[in-house]
Amino acid sequence: MAVVDLFDLPREGVLLGIDPGTATIGVAATDRIRMMASPVETILKKKLAPALERLFQVYDQREAVGLIVGLPLNVDGSMGPRAQSVRTLVSSLLKVRDLPVAFQDERYSSAEAGDVLRAAGASRRHREAGIDAAAAAIILQDALSRLEQRP
Repeated sequence: MAVVDLFDLPREGVLLGIDPGTATIGVAATDRIRMMASPVETILKKKLAPALERLFQVYDQREAVGLIVGLPLNVDGSMGPRAQSVRTLVSSLLKVRDLPVAFQDERYSSAEAGDVLRAAGASRRHREAGIDAAAAAIILQDALSRLEQRP
């Protein structure tokens, strides 16, 4: 497969969501009936190949049918250097493994994740450790909300 529109992803099955950063990749997954998204883990991205290998392991373990990737658009909706970096990551991912990938606007997801973790009483250390996976869950939940509007 390749990059597809969100509405072209399979209608049933687990979706994985990622929040790619410069040093880590936050990972989240839906349940089988896509009622909710939950943080799974944060993958260190020191080298791309091992990071992608771990991502594919999680994808296979969860029996996922598609991948939602957070795209960090600028405030005005345009593509900046960070968004281009994410697109490059997805191109590398698709060279290794053929799977359906859709982008989801991720503006403010990390800030929202920090707010959620802070409200839950997480210590600063736990917030820093879990923010990427929590942001991935927010990105994935936003995608699920959009999918509810599917024609």
